[in-house]
Amino acid sequence: MSVSRKIVGRKREQEELFDAFRSNKSEFVAVYGRRRVGKTFLVRSLFEKEFAFHLTASHEADTGSHLSRFAESLVEYGDSDHSVPENWQDAFRRLRVLLDGANRKRKVVFIDEMPWLDTKKSGFVPALELFWNDWASARDDICLIVCGSSASWVIKKLFKSRGGLHNRVTRRILLEPFTLSECRQYYEQSGLPTDDMNMLEAYMFIGGIPYYMDLLNAKKSLAQNIGDLCFSRGGALRDEFDNLYASLFRAPHRHILVVEALGKKTRGLTREDIKNMTGLPEGGNLTDVLTELEWSGFIRTYTPFEKKRKGTLYQLIDHYTLFYLAFIKGSEDNDKNYWLKMRETPVYRSWRGYAFEQVCLSHLEQIRRAIGISGIITRAASWRSEESDPGAQIDLLIDRNDGVVSLCEMKYSDSEIALTKSMAANIRGKRNTFIAESGTKKAVHIALVTPIGLKRNTYYDVAQAVVTMGDLTS
Repeated sequence: MSVSRKIVGRKREQEELFDAFRSNKSEFVAVYGRRRVGKTFLVRSLFEKEFAFHLTASHEADTGSHLSRFAESLVEYGDSDHSVPENWQDAFRRLRVLLDGANRKRKVVFIDEMPWLDTKKSGFVPALELFWNDWASARDDICLIVCGSSASWVIKKLFKSRGGLHNRVTRRILLEPFTLSECRQYYEQSGLPTDDMNMLEAYMFIGGIPYYMDLLNAKKSLAQNIGDLCFSRGGALRDEFDNLYASLFRAPHRHILVVEALGKKTRGLTREDIKNMTGLPEGGNLTDVLTELEWSGFIRTYTPFEKKRKGTLYQLIDHYTLFYLAFIKGSEDNDKNYWLKMRETPVYRSWRGYAFEQVCLSHLEQIRRAIGISGIITRAASWRSEESDPGAQIDLLIDRNDGVVSLCEMKYSDSEIALTKSMAANIRGKRNTFIAESGTKKAVHIALVTPIGLKRNTYYDVAQAVVTMGDLTS
Protein backbone atom coordinates (compact mmCIF):
# COMPACT_ATOMS: atom_id res chain seq x y z
CA MET A 1 0.00 0.00 0.00
CA SER A 2 1.11 3.56 -0.70
CA VAL A 3 -0.18 7.09 -0.17
CA SER A 4 -3.44 7.58 -2.11
CA ARG A 5 -3.47 10.24 -4.82
CA LYS A 6 -7.25 10.57 -4.43
CA ILE A 7 -6.90 11.87 -0.87
CA VAL A 8 -5.89 15.51 -0.54
CA GLY A 9 -2.93 15.88 1.82
CA ARG A 10 -2.88 13.66 4.91
CA LYS A 11 0.41 12.05 3.84
CA ARG A 12 1.76 11.67 7.37
CA GLU A 13 -1.55 10.27 8.60
CA GLN A 14 -1.78 7.85 5.68
CA GLU A 15 1.72 6.53 6.35
CA GLU A 16 0.91 6.06 10.03
CA LEU A 17 -2.21 4.09 9.18
CA PHE A 18 -0.34 1.97 6.64
CA ASP A 19 2.36 1.26 9.23
CA ALA A 20 -0.34 0.01 11.59
CA PHE A 21 -1.81 -2.16 8.83
CA ARG A 22 1.60 -3.63 7.95
CA SER A 23 2.61 -4.17 11.57
CA ASN A 24 3.54 -7.66 12.80
CA LYS A 25 1.48 -7.18 15.96
CA SER A 26 -2.10 -6.20 16.75
CA GLU A 27 -2.64 -2.44 16.72
CA PHE A 28 -5.21 -0.25 18.47
CA VAL A 29 -5.37 3.00 16.48
CA ALA A 30 -7.38 6.05 17.57
CA VAL A 31 -8.09 8.64 14.89
CA TYR A 32 -9.46 11.81 16.45
CA GLY A 33 -10.10 15.42 15.59
CA ARG A 34 -12.78 18.03 15.13
CA ARG A 35 -16.13 16.94 13.70
CA ARG A 36 -16.37 17.29 9.90
CA VAL A 37 -12.58 17.17 9.47
CA GLY A 38 -12.60 13.95 7.41
CA LYS A 39 -11.71 11.12 9.79
CA THR A 40 -14.23 8.64 8.40
CA PHE A 41 -13.41 9.52 4.80
CA LEU A 42 -9.71 8.93 5.38
CA VAL A 43 -10.09 5.49 6.98
CA ARG A 44 -12.72 4.28 4.53
CA SER A 45 -10.77 5.51 1.52
CA LEU A 46 -7.70 3.55 2.60
CA PHE A 47 -9.14 0.37 4.05
CA GLU A 48 -12.75 -0.20 3.02
CA LYS A 49 -11.77 -3.24 0.93
CA GLU A 50 -9.77 -4.57 3.89
CA PHE A 51 -12.52 -4.34 6.51
CA ALA A 52 -13.23 -7.56 8.36
CA PHE A 53 -15.85 -5.64 10.34
CA HIS A 54 -17.19 -2.10 10.30
CA LEU A 55 -19.71 -0.35 12.51
CA THR A 56 -20.85 3.28 12.55
CA ALA A 57 -22.51 4.46 15.76
CA SER A 58 -25.49 6.82 15.77
CA HIS A 59 -25.75 9.99 17.81
CA GLU A 60 -28.23 9.70 20.70
CA ALA A 61 -29.20 6.09 19.83
CA ASP A 62 -29.80 3.82 22.82
CA THR A 63 -27.91 0.63 23.65
CA GLY A 64 -30.60 -1.62 22.13
CA SER A 65 -30.41 0.25 18.80
CA HIS A 66 -26.63 0.04 18.76
CA LEU A 67 -26.63 -3.70 19.53
CA SER A 68 -29.17 -4.23 16.76
CA ARG A 69 -26.95 -2.37 14.29
CA PHE A 70 -23.93 -4.33 15.54
CA ALA A 71 -25.78 -7.57 14.70
CA GLU A 72 -26.59 -6.29 11.21
CA SER A 73 -22.90 -5.48 10.65
CA LEU A 74 -21.87 -8.94 11.87
CA VAL A 75 -24.23 -10.49 9.29
CA GLU A 76 -22.90 -8.17 6.55
CA TYR A 77 -19.41 -9.53 7.19
CA GLY A 78 -20.38 -13.20 7.27
CA ASP A 79 -22.04 -14.07 10.60
CA SER A 80 -24.94 -16.50 10.11
CA ASP A 81 -26.55 -15.63 13.46
CA HIS A 82 -29.20 -12.94 12.87
CA SER A 83 -30.11 -12.54 16.53
CA VAL A 84 -29.37 -9.32 18.43
CA PRO A 85 -26.62 -9.68 21.08
CA GLU A 86 -27.89 -9.55 24.65
CA ASN A 87 -25.23 -7.06 25.73
CA TRP A 88 -21.85 -5.68 24.68
CA GLN A 89 -19.89 -8.63 26.03
CA ASP A 90 -22.01 -10.93 23.90
CA ALA A 91 -21.54 -8.61 20.91
CA PHE A 92 -17.74 -8.66 21.19
CA ARG A 93 -17.78 -12.42 21.76
CA ARG A 94 -19.54 -12.85 18.44
CA LEU A 95 -17.09 -10.45 16.82
CA ARG A 96 -14.21 -12.63 18.03
CA VAL A 97 -15.84 -15.68 16.44
CA LEU A 98 -16.36 -13.77 13.18
CA LEU A 99 -12.73 -12.60 13.06
CA ASP A 100 -11.43 -16.06 13.92
CA GLY A 101 -13.14 -17.38 10.81
CA ALA A 102 -12.19 -14.47 8.52
CA ASN A 103 -9.96 -15.54 5.65
CA ARG A 104 -7.69 -12.48 5.86
CA LYS A 105 -4.04 -12.15 6.78
CA ARG A 106 -4.70 -8.77 8.41
CA LYS A 107 -8.13 -8.13 9.93
CA VAL A 108 -9.13 -4.45 9.99
CA VAL A 109 -11.91 -3.65 12.46
CA PHE A 110 -13.25 -0.11 12.07
CA ILE A 111 -15.62 1.34 14.68
CA ASP A 112 -16.67 4.84 13.70
CA GLU A 113 -17.86 7.40 16.26
CA MET A 114 -17.12 4.97 19.08
CA PRO A 115 -17.97 7.48 21.87
CA TRP A 116 -21.66 7.29 20.92
CA LEU A 117 -21.71 3.57 21.76
CA ASP A 118 -20.84 4.29 25.39
CA THR A 119 -24.32 5.19 26.59
CA LYS A 120 -25.18 5.31 30.30
CA LYS A 121 -24.91 1.91 32.05
CA SER A 122 -24.38 0.20 28.69
CA GLY A 123 -21.29 -1.73 29.77
CA PHE A 124 -19.60 -0.87 26.49
CA VAL A 125 -16.17 0.13 27.86
CA PRO A 126 -15.66 -3.01 30.04
CA ALA A 127 -16.63 -5.15 27.02
CA LEU A 128 -14.15 -3.27 24.80
CA GLU A 129 -11.45 -3.72 27.44
CA LEU A 130 -12.09 -7.47 27.55
CA PHE A 131 -12.09 -7.75 23.75
CA TRP A 132 -8.75 -5.97 23.42
CA ASN A 133 -6.88 -7.07 26.55
CA ASP A 134 -7.93 -10.73 26.68
CA TRP A 135 -8.10 -11.49 22.97
CA ALA A 136 -7.03 -9.00 20.28
CA SER A 137 -3.80 -7.75 21.87
CA ALA A 138 -2.54 -11.32 22.26
CA ARG A 139 -2.80 -11.91 18.51
CA ASP A 140 -0.72 -10.52 15.66
CA ASP A 141 -3.39 -10.00 12.99
CA ILE A 142 -5.87 -7.42 14.37
CA CYS A 143 -5.85 -3.77 13.33
CA LEU A 144 -8.54 -2.05 15.41
CA ILE A 145 -9.20 1.50 14.17
CA VAL A 146 -11.59 3.71 16.11
CA CYS A 147 -12.74 7.23 15.33
CA GLY A 148 -14.25 9.77 17.62
CA SER A 149 -15.15 13.45 17.45
CA SER A 150 -16.16 13.57 21.12
CA ALA A 151 -12.97 14.88 22.66
CA SER A 152 -14.13 14.34 26.23
CA TRP A 153 -14.68 10.62 25.63
CA VAL A 154 -11.48 10.06 23.66
CA ILE A 155 -9.39 11.81 26.30
CA LYS A 156 -10.96 10.21 29.36
CA LYS A 157 -11.76 6.72 28.13
CA LEU A 158 -8.83 6.04 25.79
CA PHE A 159 -5.85 8.34 26.27
CA LYS A 160 -6.16 9.01 30.00
CA SER A 161 -7.97 5.87 31.09
CA ARG A 162 -7.16 4.68 34.60
CA GLY A 163 -8.83 1.35 33.99
CA GLY A 164 -8.34 -1.53 31.61
CA LEU A 165 -7.65 0.68 28.57
CA HIS A 166 -4.73 2.47 30.23
CA ASN A 167 -1.90 2.73 27.66
CA ARG A 168 -3.69 0.31 25.33
CA VAL A 169 -3.95 2.66 22.33
CA THR A 170 -0.86 1.92 20.24
CA ARG A 171 -1.16 4.86 17.82
CA ARG A 172 -2.83 8.25 18.15
CA ILE A 173 -3.55 10.09 14.91
CA LEU A 174 -4.78 13.67 15.18
CA LEU A 175 -6.52 14.79 12.00
CA GLU A 176 -6.27 18.55 11.70
CA PRO A 177 -8.02 20.94 9.27
CA PHE A 178 -6.47 21.40 5.84
CA THR A 179 -3.76 23.97 5.36
CA LEU A 180 -4.22 26.59 2.63
CA SER A 181 -2.02 24.49 0.36
CA GLU A 182 -4.26 21.47 0.90
CA CYS A 183 -7.35 23.65 0.36
CA ARG A 184 -5.99 24.69 -3.03
CA GLN A 185 -5.58 21.01 -3.97
CA TYR A 186 -9.10 20.28 -2.75
CA TYR A 187 -10.61 23.18 -4.70
CA GLU A 188 -8.77 22.17 -7.87
CA GLN A 189 -10.04 18.62 -7.47
CA SER A 190 -13.60 19.89 -6.88
CA GLY A 191 -13.65 22.43 -9.70
CA LEU A 192 -13.98 25.40 -7.31
CA PRO A 193 -12.22 28.76 -7.92
CA THR A 194 -8.68 28.83 -6.57
CA ASP A 195 -7.70 32.50 -6.80
CA ASP A 196 -5.81 33.57 -3.70
CA MET A 197 -8.21 36.11 -2.21
CA ASN A 198 -11.35 33.96 -2.61
CA MET A 199 -9.52 31.01 -1.13
CA LEU A 200 -8.24 33.11 1.76
CA GLU A 201 -11.66 34.55 2.61
CA ALA A 202 -13.20 31.08 2.40
CA TYR A 203 -10.58 29.88 4.88
CA MET A 204 -11.33 32.82 7.17
CA PHE A 205 -15.00 31.83 7.03
CA ILE A 206 -14.90 28.01 7.42
CA GLY A 207 -11.24 27.13 7.97
CA GLY A 208 -9.81 24.02 6.38
CA ILE A 209 -12.81 21.78 7.11
CA PRO A 210 -13.45 19.50 4.11
CA TYR A 211 -17.16 18.99 4.85
CA TYR A 212 -17.80 22.74 4.87
CA MET A 213 -15.71 23.24 1.75
CA ASP A 214 -17.75 20.58 -0.02
CA LEU A 215 -20.89 22.68 0.54
CA LEU A 216 -19.58 25.51 -1.68
CA ASN A 217 -21.27 25.81 -5.06
CA ALA A 218 -18.72 26.33 -7.85
CA LYS A 219 -21.32 28.20 -9.93
CA LYS A 220 -21.76 30.92 -7.31
CA SER A 221 -19.49 33.58 -5.85
CA LEU A 222 -18.17 33.15 -2.32
CA ALA A 223 -20.47 35.95 -1.10
CA GLN A 224 -23.46 34.16 -2.65
CA ASN A 225 -22.39 30.89 -1.06
CA ILE A 226 -22.12 32.50 2.36
CA GLY A 227 -25.56 34.05 1.90
CA ASP A 228 -27.09 30.71 0.97
CA LEU A 229 -25.32 28.61 3.61
CA CYS A 230 -25.52 30.97 6.59
CA PHE A 231 -28.30 33.50 6.14
CA SER A 232 -31.09 31.75 4.23
CA ARG A 233 -33.74 29.69 5.98
CA GLY A 234 -32.51 26.09 6.13
CA GLY A 235 -28.96 27.05 5.14
CA ALA A 236 -26.59 24.14 5.86
CA LEU A 237 -24.36 26.22 8.16
CA ARG A 238 -27.04 28.34 9.80
CA ASP A 239 -27.77 25.78 12.53
CA GLU A 240 -24.42 24.00 12.44
CA PHE A 241 -23.21 25.67 15.64
CA ASP A 242 -25.68 23.97 17.99
CA ASN A 243 -25.42 20.65 16.15
CA LEU A 244 -21.64 20.79 16.22
CA TYR A 245 -21.24 21.29 19.96
CA ALA A 246 -24.10 18.94 20.87
CA SER A 247 -22.51 16.12 18.89
CA LEU A 248 -19.08 16.63 20.44
CA PHE A 249 -19.75 17.16 24.13
CA ARG A 250 -22.03 15.49 26.67
CA ALA A 251 -22.88 18.81 28.35
CA PRO A 252 -22.31 21.35 25.53
CA HIS A 253 -23.84 24.34 27.31
CA ARG A 254 -20.62 24.69 29.35
CA HIS A 255 -18.45 24.63 26.23
CA ILE A 256 -20.70 27.15 24.52
CA LEU A 257 -20.43 29.48 27.52
CA VAL A 258 -16.65 29.39 27.19
CA VAL A 259 -16.47 29.94 23.42
CA GLU A 260 -19.00 32.77 23.65
CA ALA A 261 -16.86 34.45 26.31
CA LEU A 262 -13.73 34.00 24.19
CA GLY A 263 -15.62 35.33 21.17
CA LYS A 264 -16.09 38.63 23.00
CA LYS A 265 -12.38 38.94 23.79
CA THR A 266 -10.65 37.72 20.66
CA ARG A 267 -7.17 38.54 21.97
CA GLY A 268 -7.59 35.87 24.62
CA LEU A 269 -8.64 35.42 28.24
CA THR A 270 -6.95 34.05 31.32
CA ARG A 271 -8.49 31.16 33.18
CA GLU A 272 -9.63 33.60 35.88
CA ASP A 273 -11.30 35.79 33.23
CA ILE A 274 -13.15 32.79 31.82
CA LYS A 275 -14.31 31.69 35.25
CA ASN A 276 -15.65 35.16 36.01
CA MET A 277 -17.39 35.60 32.65
CA THR A 278 -19.01 32.15 32.55
CA GLY A 279 -19.68 31.40 36.20
CA LEU A 280 -18.20 27.93 35.79
CA PRO A 281 -16.58 26.57 38.97
CA GLU A 282 -12.81 26.70 39.26
CA GLY A 283 -12.44 22.96 39.79
CA GLY A 284 -12.77 20.02 37.47
CA ASN A 285 -15.63 21.34 35.37
CA LEU A 286 -13.68 24.28 33.98
CA THR A 287 -10.51 22.22 33.58
CA ASP A 288 -12.39 19.53 31.67
CA VAL A 289 -14.15 22.04 29.40
CA LEU A 290 -10.96 23.88 28.51
CA THR A 291 -9.07 20.63 27.89
CA GLU A 292 -11.84 19.25 25.70
CA LEU A 293 -12.11 22.45 23.65
CA GLU A 294 -8.37 22.53 23.11
CA TRP A 295 -8.11 18.87 22.12
CA SER A 296 -11.02 19.38 19.71
CA GLY A 297 -9.22 22.25 18.00
CA PHE A 298 -11.61 25.04 19.01
CA ILE A 299 -9.26 26.97 21.27
CA ARG A 300 -5.54 27.31 21.76
CA THR A 301 -3.42 28.18 24.77
CA TYR A 302 -0.39 30.37 24.60
CA THR A 303 1.93 31.98 27.07
CA PRO A 304 2.94 35.61 26.60
CA PHE A 305 6.63 36.27 25.91
CA GLU A 306 8.88 35.42 28.86
CA LYS A 307 5.95 34.82 31.21
CA LYS A 308 5.37 31.70 33.27
CA ARG A 309 2.46 29.28 33.04
CA LYS A 310 0.19 31.44 35.17
CA GLY A 311 0.16 33.98 32.36
CA THR A 312 -1.41 31.48 29.95
CA LEU A 313 -4.14 32.86 27.72
CA TYR A 314 -6.95 30.94 26.02
CA GLN A 315 -8.01 32.03 22.56
CA LEU A 316 -10.85 30.96 20.27
CA ILE A 317 -9.41 29.79 16.93
CA ASP A 318 -12.18 27.81 15.19
CA HIS A 319 -13.02 29.83 12.09
CA TYR A 320 -16.64 28.74 11.76
CA THR A 321 -17.35 29.43 15.46
CA LEU A 322 -15.81 32.89 15.19
CA PHE A 323 -17.88 33.62 12.08
CA TYR A 324 -21.06 32.28 13.69
CA LEU A 325 -20.66 34.42 16.82
CA ALA A 326 -19.81 37.53 14.82
CA PHE A 327 -22.51 37.30 12.16
CA ILE A 328 -24.93 34.35 12.17
CA LYS A 329 -26.01 34.42 15.80
CA GLY A 330 -28.89 36.86 16.12
CA SER A 331 -29.05 37.62 12.39
CA GLU A 332 -32.37 37.84 10.56
CA ASP A 333 -33.67 34.58 9.18
CA ASN A 334 -33.91 34.23 5.40
CA ASP A 335 -31.97 37.33 4.36
CA LYS A 336 -29.54 36.12 1.70
CA ASN A 337 -28.24 39.66 1.20
CA TYR A 338 -27.25 40.08 4.84
CA TRP A 339 -23.63 39.18 4.15
CA LEU A 340 -23.36 41.67 1.28
CA LYS A 341 -24.68 44.39 3.61
CA MET A 342 -22.29 43.43 6.40
CA ARG A 343 -19.23 43.65 4.14
CA GLU A 344 -19.38 47.44 4.29
CA THR A 345 -19.45 47.67 8.09
CA PRO A 346 -16.77 48.12 10.78
CA VAL A 347 -17.82 44.76 12.26
CA TYR A 348 -16.84 43.04 9.02
CA ARG A 349 -13.50 44.84 8.83
CA SER A 350 -12.75 43.95 12.44
CA TRP A 351 -13.61 40.27 11.86
CA ARG A 352 -11.59 40.20 8.65
CA GLY A 353 -8.46 41.48 10.36
CA TYR A 354 -8.73 39.06 13.26
CA ALA A 355 -9.67 36.09 11.07
CA PHE A 356 -6.61 36.74 8.92
CA GLU A 357 -4.44 36.73 12.03
CA GLN A 358 -5.86 33.31 12.93
CA VAL A 359 -5.05 32.04 9.44
CA CYS A 360 -1.47 33.19 9.95
CA LEU A 361 -1.23 31.56 13.37
CA SER A 362 -2.37 28.24 11.91
CA HIS A 363 0.34 28.52 9.23
CA LEU A 364 3.28 29.18 11.50
CA GLU A 365 5.49 26.64 9.73
CA GLN A 366 4.91 28.36 6.39
CA ILE A 367 5.80 31.73 7.94
CA ARG A 368 8.98 30.27 9.44
CA ARG A 369 9.91 28.84 6.05
CA ALA A 370 9.29 32.18 4.29
CA ILE A 371 11.46 34.01 6.82
CA GLY A 372 14.18 31.42 6.29
CA ILE A 373 14.25 29.97 9.80
CA SER A 374 12.59 26.57 9.33
CA GLY A 375 15.76 24.83 10.51
CA ILE A 376 16.08 26.93 13.67
CA ILE A 377 14.55 26.07 17.05
CA THR A 378 11.83 28.63 17.79
CA ARG A 379 8.99 29.39 20.17
CA ALA A 380 5.86 31.31 19.17
CA ALA A 381 4.39 33.73 21.70
CA SER A 382 2.44 36.95 22.02
CA TRP A 383 3.32 40.14 23.86
CA ARG A 384 1.42 43.05 25.32
CA SER A 385 2.85 46.25 26.75
CA GLU A 386 2.17 46.83 30.42
CA GLU A 387 3.74 50.28 30.65
CA SER A 388 3.41 52.35 27.48
CA ASP A 389 0.50 54.63 26.63
CA PRO A 390 -0.99 53.94 24.18
CA GLY A 391 -0.30 50.27 24.78
CA ALA A 392 1.44 48.17 22.17
CA GLN A 393 0.42 44.62 21.33
CA ILE A 394 2.11 41.96 19.21
CA ASP A 395 -0.03 38.92 18.46
CA LEU A 396 2.77 36.78 17.06
CA LEU A 397 6.44 36.91 17.83
CA ILE A 398 8.88 34.15 17.04
CA ASP A 399 11.60 33.76 19.65
CA ARG A 400 14.49 32.22 17.75
CA ASN A 401 17.49 30.22 18.89
CA ASP A 402 19.82 32.21 16.64
CA GLY A 403 19.80 35.38 18.75
CA VAL A 404 16.84 37.04 16.98
CA VAL A 405 13.20 37.72 17.81
CA SER A 406 10.91 38.15 14.79
CA LEU A 407 7.91 40.40 15.43
CA CYS A 408 5.16 39.44 12.98
CA GLU A 409 2.87 42.29 11.94
CA MET A 410 -0.19 40.71 10.31
CA LYS A 411 -2.26 43.00 8.09
CA TYR A 412 -5.16 41.97 5.87
CA SER A 413 -5.47 43.85 2.59
CA ASP A 414 -6.91 42.88 -0.79
CA SER A 415 -4.18 44.84 -2.56
CA GLU A 416 -0.51 45.65 -2.09
CA ILE A 417 0.12 47.66 1.04
CA ALA A 418 1.90 50.97 0.59
CA LEU A 419 3.37 51.85 3.98
CA THR A 420 2.92 55.46 4.97
CA LYS A 421 5.14 57.47 7.28
CA SER A 422 2.69 56.99 10.18
CA MET A 423 2.31 53.26 9.55
CA ALA A 424 6.09 52.79 9.50
CA ALA A 425 6.40 54.87 12.67
CA ASN A 426 3.77 52.72 14.37
CA ILE A 427 5.62 49.51 13.50
CA ARG A 428 8.96 50.92 14.66
CA GLY A 429 7.27 52.17 17.81
CA LYS A 430 6.02 48.68 18.65
CA ARG A 431 9.50 47.31 18.09
CA ASN A 432 11.11 49.93 20.31
CA THR A 433 8.50 49.49 23.06
CA PHE A 434 8.99 45.73 22.97
CA ILE A 435 12.77 46.07 23.28
CA ALA A 436 12.49 48.55 26.15
CA GLU A 437 9.88 46.68 28.19
CA SER A 438 10.95 43.10 27.54
CA GLY A 439 14.62 43.85 28.15
CA THR A 440 15.56 41.41 25.39
CA LYS A 441 19.21 41.34 24.36
CA LYS A 442 18.39 39.72 21.04
CA ALA A 443 18.19 41.48 17.69
CA VAL A 444 14.57 42.28 16.83
CA HIS A 445 13.39 41.90 13.23
CA ILE A 446 10.06 42.82 11.68
CA ALA A 447 8.17 40.38 9.45
CA LEU A 448 5.11 41.78 7.68
CA VAL A 449 2.50 39.16 6.78
CA THR A 450 -0.04 40.38 4.21
CA PRO A 451 -1.89 38.60 1.37
CA ILE A 452 -0.67 40.50 -1.71
CA GLY A 453 2.60 42.02 -0.56
CA LEU A 454 4.26 45.35 0.07
CA LYS A 455 4.85 48.17 -2.39
CA ARG A 456 8.42 49.31 -2.68
CA ASN A 457 8.53 52.89 -1.45
CA THR A 458 10.43 55.02 1.04
CA TYR A 459 9.19 52.99 4.01
CA TYR A 460 9.46 49.51 2.50
CA ASP A 461 12.60 48.63 4.45
CA VAL A 462 10.85 48.83 7.84
CA ALA A 463 10.38 45.07 7.47
CA GLN A 464 13.25 42.60 7.21
CA ALA A 465 10.86 40.01 5.67
CA VAL A 466 7.54 40.09 3.83
CA VAL A 467 5.29 37.01 3.83
CA THR A 468 2.45 36.72 1.28
CA MET A 469 -0.30 34.27 0.27
CA GLY A 470 2.20 32.63 -2.03
CA ASP A 471 4.22 31.72 1.05
CA LEU A 472 1.20 30.66 3.12
CA THR A 473 0.01 28.28 0.39
CA SER A 474 3.43 26.69 -0.19
